Amino acid sequence: MKTSWFSLLVLAISIGSLWACDSDPKRASGIDNGGLSMMNGWSGDLPLGFPTPSVPIDKLMNAEKIELGRHLFYDHRVSGNQTQSCSSCHEQRLAFTDGESRSTGSTGQETPRNSMSLANAVYNSTFTWANPSIDLLEEQIVIPLFGERPVEMGITGYEDEVLARLHADPVYEGLYQAAYPQSEGRLSLAEVVDALGAFTRSLISGNSSFDRYIYHQERDAISDSALRGMDLFFSEKLECHHCHGGFNFSFSTAHQNTLNLEIAFHNTGLYNIGNQGGYPMGSYGVFEITGDPKDMGHFKAPTLRNIEVTAPYMHDGSMETLEEVIRFYEAGGRLIEEGSLAGDGRGNPLKSEFVSGFVLTDQEREDLINFLLTLTDEAFLNDERFADPWLMMGE
Repeated sequence: MKTSWFSLLVLAISIGSLWACDSDPKRASGIDNGGLSMMNGWSGDLPLGFPTPSVPIDKLMNAEKIELGRHLFYDHRVSGNQTQSCSSCHEQRLAFTDGESRSTGSTGQETPRNSMSLANAVYNSTFTWANPSIDLLEEQIVIPLFGERPVEMGITGYEDEVLARLHADPVYEGLYQAAYPQSEGRLSLAEVVDALGAFTRSLISGNSSFDRYIYHQERDAISDSALRGMDLFFSEKLECHHCHGGFNFSFSTAHQNTLNLEIAFHNTGLYNIGNQGGYPMGSYGVFEITGDPKDMGHFKAPTLRNIEVTAPYMHDGSMETLEEVIRFYEAGGRLIEEGSLAGDGRGNPLKSEFVSGFVLTDQEREDLINFLLTLTDEAFLNDERFADPWLMMGE
């Protein structure tokens, strides 16, 4: 076994721990956390090797607020028609995704995107698949709660009713008083968002076989095949680590040690409609926000942690298996030969330079998949701290 992978890995993790942009993008909701200098409201234990997250000081975390947020996260009464909770699209067993190509909201409307994992969301430098301006977790949370195109939780128009439901439950009275002891009022929608933010930030995943091998020096934690796959992953031949680097396997990462904020979006050649660089309606990516033609088809490279359980893959859930994804990158893009989406993504003029294609043997492909499987954190997927408290209470 070559040793070159280890130096590359250390370099990639080091770069990932430092990268972030001096700029402070405008926040869609008008909320301003004051930049990284206004941190840190983080509280909690961290896995070995993980940097301290950057949390706005006015979003100070504590166990009581997290527990309130956990109850709200799993409560269908938080949706307008009481049919859906946050957990409907973010299931713990699936690393807080939903296993669907595209999520379905409380009124039956389909979203245009695949549900993203909430694992390690506290480290995200930007949220959503394709909106660079959303760089505060609470800004993201209000979208599914109040958004109307499409409707997800559908609170708009039911604000008072939702709060009345929560106030009527004595469980929330105790949780609220513990979480916000200085408040003299009743639970507000702003505090609902705040508590959901605290719970979401607590969803830390860092106990995979990979973590035990790298950070805990358990040299038998992963197989020889996975070690070979790791070498491939961090090689310049495949260049996976350029978009999925750092301790969180995503360069759209920020934390307390961040110097320059990296917000990375890429066109991978998933589509090339008419061989003119086009993407399907509703899947224009960053272009939908900026209007810049160069941003067509640019989407965030999400974390690969727990990738084994977060299928289907890509922003629109159009790939079912890890092997399919790897063969897609081997080809350097996707060829769609017929139909309304026909086009050769391999020749997309807006495609990232890192998606140039490569050749793998069957063994190398298997090795790479085995490495990706080492990123599964079974403890995280079964941690009772993140589980549905209402089920635990027998409700």
